[in-house]
Amino acid sequence: MAEDNNTLEKQFSIQKIYTKDLSFETPNTPAVFTAKWEPAVDFNLATNVSTLEQNLFEVTLKVTITVKCADVTAYLVEVNQAGIFALGGFSDQEMGPMMGSFCPNILFPYAREAISDLVTRGGFPQLLLAPVNFDALYAQHLQQLQQAPGTGTIN
Repeated sequence: MAEDNNTLEKQFSIQKIYTKDLSFETPNTPAVFTAKWEPAVDFNLATNVSTLEQNLFEVTLKVTITVKCADVTAYLVEVNQAGIFALGGFSDQEMGPMMGSFCPNILFPYAREAISDLVTRGGFPQLLLAPVNFDALYAQHLQQLQQAPGTGTIN
């Protein structure tokens, strides 16, 4: 059977996964260690995509967590987990979900591990982040874009 020259085979590979930036702050230590531990957790995600060269992209997943006890910040942790991904043969319609959902889904376990390690090393109880449905977040982002065009970051 002859192959159609107009059909490109889809190719995906992970070139590199790395921590681009991380931060851990405990502005109210040691006093926070003597207070009753009733944490309120604020969790934020954002992604950013940069084109490095043709078919080569850097995807950065930014995870920010602020934990407060009685309106006092116990700690703030931020991790920018990044990866370089090679993608070829995908249509424009397929690239959005690949960059906005598939790649962040690959990066999230690495960010989750870094956050758990930082929090534990900071002297706080272990923080285990639940899995994230990046497909749903990407769909929500597309819906927001339709209502207010001009934003490029998935939050």
